[in-house]
Amino acid sequence: RVEAFRDAASAMEQEKEILLEMIHNIQNSQDMRHISEGEREELNLTANRLMGRTLTVEVSVETIRNAQQQESLLHATKMIDEIVNKLLDDLEDAKIRLLSLYGACTSDVPAGPIDQKFQSVVIGCAIEDQKKIKRRLETLLRNLENSEKSITLLEHQKSAARQSCNSKQD
Repeated sequence: RVEAFRDAASAMEQEKEILLEMIHNIQNSQDMRHISEGEREELNLTANRLMGRTLTVEVSVETIRNAQQQESLLHATKMIDEIVNKLLDDLEDAKIRLLSLYGACTSDVPAGPIDQKFQSVVIGCAIEDQKKIKRRLETLLRNLENSEKSITLLEHQKSAARQSCNSKQD
């Protein structure tokens, strides 16, 4: 029963993360640009309210770690944070580096390179921490993918608008 209780709490933690990501994605979706200002404002208010209510829920499953596992977790977190902090400077490099970290966390054969140093750090973490690190990397990569799609759509819209303006001038 204790393990079932911990698993249920972990599932709730994950569900909270998924809900927050969904709300964030809705707020930043391209569809928001295609609705009226009033509807957009109403949707943003609703999304902000839901985000606030979701953030009031605290679910925490503590992981028992020895000193070496604690040190490994801190080191792995620091490595990910360093890449995230440099995300805006070089989006493509950050994506490649995140993919190599993710490759180090998966048992599947990754498409790209594996960060061997990160892999050895993650192996030193507790199993629950390994799963959380992998989920965090999945979320970051998913968010990057969504951002790239948004940027591509915006660039496409800008170039279409420029072509339309150039056609009118001719």
